[in-house]
Amino acid sequence: MNTLPQSPSPMTRRGHIVAIGVLGLPLIGGHVAQFAIGLTDTVMLGWYGVEALAAVTLASTYFFVLFLFGAGFGFAVMPMVAAAAGAGEDRQIRRCTRMGLWLSLAYGVVVMPLLLFAHPILDMMGQEPVIAEMAASYLRVAGWGIFPALLVMVLKSYLAALERTQIVLWVTLGAAVMNALVNYVLIFGNFGAPELGVRGAAIASFSTQVVSFVAIIIYALKVLPEHELLKNFKRPDWEMLREVFRLGIPIGLTTLSEVSLFAASAMMMGWLGTVALAAHGIAVSLAGLTFMVHLGLSNAATIRAGNAYGRRDRSHMARGGKVVTVMSLVMSVFATVFFVTMPETLMSVFMDGSDPQKPEILAIGVGLMAMAALFQLVDGVQAIALGLLRGVQDTTIPMVIGVFSYWGVGISSSYVLGFVLGYGGIGVWGGLVLGLACASVLLMLRFWGSVIGKVGDVEEPLG
Repeated sequence: MNTLPQSPSPMTRRGHIVAIGVLGLPLIGGHVAQFAIGLTDTVMLGWYGVEALAAVTLASTYFFVLFLFGAGFGFAVMPMVAAAAGAGEDRQIRRCTRMGLWLSLAYGVVVMPLLLFAHPILDMMGQEPVIAEMAASYLRVAGWGIFPALLVMVLKSYLAALERTQIVLWVTLGAAVMNALVNYVLIFGNFGAPELGVRGAAIASFSTQVVSFVAIIIYALKVLPEHELLKNFKRPDWEMLREVFRLGIPIGLTTLSEVSLFAASAMMMGWLGTVALAAHGIAVSLAGLTFMVHLGLSNAATIRAGNAYGRRDRSHMARGGKVVTVMSLVMSVFATVFFVTMPETLMSVFMDGSDPQKPEILAIGVGLMAMAALFQLVDGVQAIALGLLRGVQDTTIPMVIGVFSYWGVGISSSYVLGFVLGYGGIGVWGGLVLGLACASVLLMLRFWGSVIGKVGDVEEPLG
């Protein structure tokens, strides 16, 4: 196996910061815009009513658990395309992107029944009947969006790995604006449209996903015709399909285990009542918004580590890894200050000022925001570590670490702290902190110990 040699012309820290910023800022903006689609649903349905907000919090969590597992194939395409680009292998770029699209479509077919018939599943999870029915109604429409959403994930990864991040940003921004406008019309019945409430939000989300896919595939085909992504699309490439599957399944399971930690926390908050679930929905939305910064930096880390991996340039990867980790930590500090100093102001954006339940929601939510401030640090670190490891196509051990940390430590701690020890919502969120902290430590040890090695020693890279 080849080693990762020292770079003949080391890039300075400033150079790494600039390069990560140029690549990462559009990715961060794209993630923020993507998150804004769900955030818009949360804000507008919060204005519409507490029950509607609780239902969409539940439905969105359910949808994204399924979506993000399937998105593992899209995430797998990113380091594979980056490594192929670094090695100058254009044919590999086309092959892995096509098979990522294949696997995403197949996964959508498999999970679609779980979205169409979600009601009994939500009932079995102990949710309030009215909330479960509203959430199921949302999923019967929005669930169809899993097909375009998964395909968009593959194409975004393909384009981002080729450092064409501006288009990812602009398509996602356009989608966010469209979603907000359609929400405004259909949720509240503005401009003569019927007032559809939760169902209107579902129609808006599905429409937005379809338009995003159409826009991004047209761009990819016109700007990068040399890759011929759709030519002979029906022709299988079993060798590459197995490779994308091999990388994508562990990535999907890692993401699923992390998202399941948050999904389980939403279910547990639902056991505490509609008000607690609504407060949780607002707090997790705000925490999720700041996490988009870390996710964008993580994607940049994957692309740059993947490119260095393709060139076998180990020292460049190490310096870049240090810089992107520090950048994430700095952003965590800023987010923590806002969460601790102005929680009520931030939460009030999501609620109708005249809602009689607002004081109750704020009382619970302020405590949750303090806990969110605690896990900002560890959440960002584990995201960066995962990004770096994916860049070198190391996905199996990180999956084991993720399952242990998020499920073994996080979910069990949330239940024990929240219900056995009686700390309620604060205890549930305490489990989130412990799970993410465990993951951040173990994943960073994996990257710096097994990939980079000790004190500059040249070691075998992970295959």
